[in-house]
Amino acid sequence: MSLQSVRDFFSARDLDLPIIELAVSTATVALAADAHGVEPGRIAKTLAFRLADGRVIILVARGDARIDNRKFRAAFGKGKMSPPEEVVELTGHPVGGVCPFGLAQPLAIYLDQSLQDFDEVLPAAGALHTAIRISPAQLAVVTKGEWVDVCRLRTP
Repeated sequence: MSLQSVRDFFSARDLDLPIIELAVSTATVALAADAHGVEPGRIAKTLAFRLADGRVIILVARGDARIDNRKFRAAFGKGKMSPPEEVVELTGHPVGGVCPFGLAQPLAIYLDQSLQDFDEVLPAAGALHTAIRISPAQLAVVTKGEWVDVCRLRTP
């Protein structure tokens, strides 16, 4: 169902974005990076947050980035990651396949500027074994996402 909602989302917008379906799980950044043969940063992880005012937002960030709490509060106020059951309900996608396409409910989408370090990133496509290849600029257009600076890179 979730994968189909992504296909329908692309079809309704006449987007030629082939969905990569693999025989292995890509449910974590590490698994996805291995499966696609890319560095973890190129995996565009999609996270859902419930803000103090009750709104839920979607944040897409590079796979090796962490939320910087100070920056996050400055941009959105207080918030916390949504629990898995809420994520599935709001997005229609299983945790590990969550993406900013074909959402079950309209949600504000934000893209961390860390994604702009790459010419191409790989967000999931609604299932635990799927992804697409897309430029950060096209990702912003397709999702109507707003650029924010709320992450920091992990230190080794």
